[in-house]
Amino acid sequence: MDEEDPNVLPGFSVEDVDLDYDDDEGSKKGKKKKGGGFQAMGLSMPILKGILKMGYKIPTPIQRKAIPMILEGRDVVAMAKTGSGKTGCFLIPLFEKLKQREIRSGARALILTPTRELAIQTFKFIKQLGKFSDLKTILVLGGDSMDSQFAAIHTLPDIIVATPGRFLHLCVEMDLKLSSMQYCVFDEADRLFEMGFGEQLTETLHRLPEARQMVLFSATLPKLMVEFAKAGLSDPTLIRLDVESKIPEALDLKFIYCRPDERYATLLVLLREVIPKNAQIVIFAGTQHHVELISLILTRTGISNTFVFSSLDASARKINTAKFTMKKVNILVVTDIAARGLDIPSLDYVVNLHFPGKPKLFIHRVGRCARAGRSGTAYNIFSNDDIAHMIELHMFLSRSMNLSDAGCLGIAPPDLVEADHQLVLEYVKHIDLATAFRVSNNAYKQYIATRPAASASANKKAKQFKIGELQVLEDFAKAMEKENEDKTVDKQKKKQKNVDAKKKKPTVNTDEFRSSFLAQMKNYRPHSTIFELNPKNNSKQLVVMADKRDKDSIKIENHKQKQLELELEEQKKATTEEQDSELDGPKKKKHKPNKDDENYISYKSKDHVEEDGYAINSFAKEANTAELSVIGDTAQDQRSHQRLQKWDRKKKKMVNVVNPKAGKIRTEHGVWIAASYKTGRYDKWKDRTKVDDQMTREHQDSDASDGEEAVSVQKNSYPHTHWGRHNAKLDQKKMRDLGLKSADQIVKQRMQKEAKLAKEKTARLRNVSKKKKALSKKMAKSKGKK
Repeated sequence: MDEEDPNVLPGFSVEDVDLDYDDDEGSKKGKKKKGGGFQAMGLSMPILKGILKMGYKIPTPIQRKAIPMILEGRDVVAMAKTGSGKTGCFLIPLFEKLKQREIRSGARALILTPTRELAIQTFKFIKQLGKFSDLKTILVLGGDSMDSQFAAIHTLPDIIVATPGRFLHLCVEMDLKLSSMQYCVFDEADRLFEMGFGEQLTETLHRLPEARQMVLFSATLPKLMVEFAKAGLSDPTLIRLDVESKIPEALDLKFIYCRPDERYATLLVLLREVIPKNAQIVIFAGTQHHVELISLILTRTGISNTFVFSSLDASARKINTAKFTMKKVNILVVTDIAARGLDIPSLDYVVNLHFPGKPKLFIHRVGRCARAGRSGTAYNIFSNDDIAHMIELHMFLSRSMNLSDAGCLGIAPPDLVEADHQLVLEYVKHIDLATAFRVSNNAYKQYIATRPAASASANKKAKQFKIGELQVLEDFAKAMEKENEDKTVDKQKKKQKNVDAKKKKPTVNTDEFRSSFLAQMKNYRPHSTIFELNPKNNSKQLVVMADKRDKDSIKIENHKQKQLELELEEQKKATTEEQDSELDGPKKKKHKPNKDDENYISYKSKDHVEEDGYAINSFAKEANTAELSVIGDTAQDQRSHQRLQKWDRKKKKMVNVVNPKAGKIRTEHGVWIAASYKTGRYDKWKDRTKVDDQMTREHQDSDASDGEEAVSVQKNSYPHTHWGRHNAKLDQKKMRDLGLKSADQIVKQRMQKEAKLAKEKTARLRNVSKKKKALSKKMAKSKGKK
C-alpha cells in the first residue's frame, strides 16, 4: 500500500477535491486542488462545488460553529452580526439535507425573512450556491401578485423563501398542508418579532410538523424570542459568536452629571470644547422625537449631522447611514433599535444622551466603539433620574466609583453650560423647534416610565450620592486651560499697551468666583418648605408646619447623627483595609455564623453542581445571560413594552390582561384580521385557470405504462457530468415522443396562456379607447362646423 499523504485531510483524497468546471475557460485538466476548510465538513460534491465556484475557501467563525450542529439535526439559535456569513450557515445544511428535487413531496424547506430586500438577497444567494443542484426555489413576497404565487406553489417547489405575512396568507387561502416540511429558518428573528410578526410566526409554527428542524439567526436576543424558542424549538442549542459580552479594554468611560434641563447644553459644550471636529461620533437618544430635536438643535448651531430611527423610510435610512459611513458627516444621532444593524469600524466616540435601563444595553451601545484594535471614548450624560442606573452599571462591571476622581466622573464647566442653555432656550422659541421640544418632553416621561427600574441596592446607594462633591471633568479642564492660556496672552498684550498698569488695583478672578458661586447655589437647600413661602401671620399652613417641625425636631437630629456615625464607620473601614493590605501577614478569617445541620433545610440540593454539569443542554441559563430586550423608540412600542394589568374583583389583585390582538395577524396594509380569515381568491383563481388540486398527484400516480416511464424520468437524479447531461436529454426526448408533460411544463404552459390572454385583453381595451377618442373628435368637429 502507498503511504498516506500528510497534507490530505482524512476522508478526502486529492482526487476527490479535483474539481472539473466545464464552464470555466481557464480551468486546467491536469491541475489538482487540495482540500481545506469546507472540505472537512463532509459535504456532498455538488454543494462543495457550488461553494468553491463562488470563491469561498475558508468558513467564517459562525459557520465553523453552526454548520456541524445543524448538520447533526439539532435546533439552533445563533447570534451573529450582519456580514458574518450567517446566510451560508443555514443554506449549506439545507442543500445537504434536501440533496435533490422531489416532485411528490412538495416544499421541504422554508426561509422566513423580515423584509423584501433580504428575501430577494437570500433567493439570489440560493441560486448561486445551488448552481450544481436541481432544487427548485420560489419567492413569496407581500405586494406581489397572488395569482402568480398560487401558480408558483402548484409547481411543488423544494424551497420557499418568503415574508411571514404573505406566506401565512397563502397558507390560509390555499389551505396548505405543510406536512412535508423538514427544515425551517427564521432569518433575523429579532427583527421579525420587533416588526410585529410574532402572531404570524406562531401560527406558521403550529402548521409545521413536529419532526421539523428549526434554525433561528439573530443579532440580539429579546425576551419574546427566548420564550418563543423555549416553546417552539425542541432542546435548542445557543451559539454566541461575534457578540459583545464586555467592554473593550481600549475604551475609556466618562460620566458627566447635569441637571435634567441642561442635557442639550451639556452635549453642545462636549461637542464644541472636548471632542475633535473631525472625529466620527454616534449619539444615542431615548426616542425618535429626541433624535429629531437633537438634529434640529445641532443644525441650528452650525454642526453638520444626520439621523436614523426605526420608523424612518428605508431609502432615507440608507442615504443617512451612507453619509456617515462615507465620512461626509461626522455626527450620527440614533436610537437603540436603529443602531443595531450599524457596523462602523472607524468610530471614535459614543455619546449616551439618555442613560439605558440595563447594563447589557449599555455594553451593546458603547461596544460599537474601540473595535479592531482602535481606541475610543464613551461619554455618558446622566441626571437625577439616572443615578441609580449608573450605580447599577458600576456594580455590574465591578468598577469602583469615586466622586473625587475627576478623570472618569464629573460635571461640565457651569458657566459654559449656562451660556449654552440660554442659547438652546432661544432656539426652542422658534416655530420649527417649539413643537419638537414639547413632544420630546412628553416622550421623555414615557421613556422613564417604560425603562426597566434599577435594583433595590442601586436605589439605596443613589440616595447617598453627593452631587455637590463632583468636580469639573478633566477633559473639560484641559480644554479650559487652553482657553485660559489664550486669555492670559491677550491680557499681557493689553497690559503692555496700557501705561497706567502699575497704578491699577489687583482685581479678583471673575471666572473662579462665578463657578464657586454657581456651585454654592446648586448645593443650597432651603430649611423652609413650600408651604411657608410668603405666608400670612396666622395662616393654617404656617401653624401646621411649625407644629410638625417641633414634633419631628428630635427625629431629624437623630437621623443626622446616624448619618454622621455611618460616614465615620465607612472611613474607619477604609483605613483598616488599607492598613491590612500593606501588612504582609496572613489575613484574618471572618467569623461565620453557626448553622444547625439537623434542622437546616437548604433550597438547593447537595448535588446541584453535579446535576448542572451532567445537563446536556442548558439553553434557558445561556439565554438568560444573553438576553437583551431593546425598548422601542416610538410611543406605541413603549406602551406595548409595559405589562397590561387590571384589577380582578374576585381574586382581589392585579392580573394580566389578555392580549386583544391574540389570534390575529397584520396584513401587508397594516390591518389586523383573524388568523383564519379567508377571502376565497384561490377558489376564484382555480375556476378561472381550471387547475385541479389533484392535478400533479393524478399525473404522477397514473397507471399507464407510458406514465410510469415518464414518472421514473422525473425521479431520476443525473450526475453533473457529460454522460449525465446526455442521459437527461435522451429521457426528455422520450417524453416528447410519447407526448407527455411534467407538472412544471403544464403549469408553465398555463401561465404563458394566462399572460397571452391578459395581453390580448389590454390590446382590445386600447383599441376601444382609441375608437372612442376618434369618435369624440369627429363629434366635436361636426358641432364646430354647424
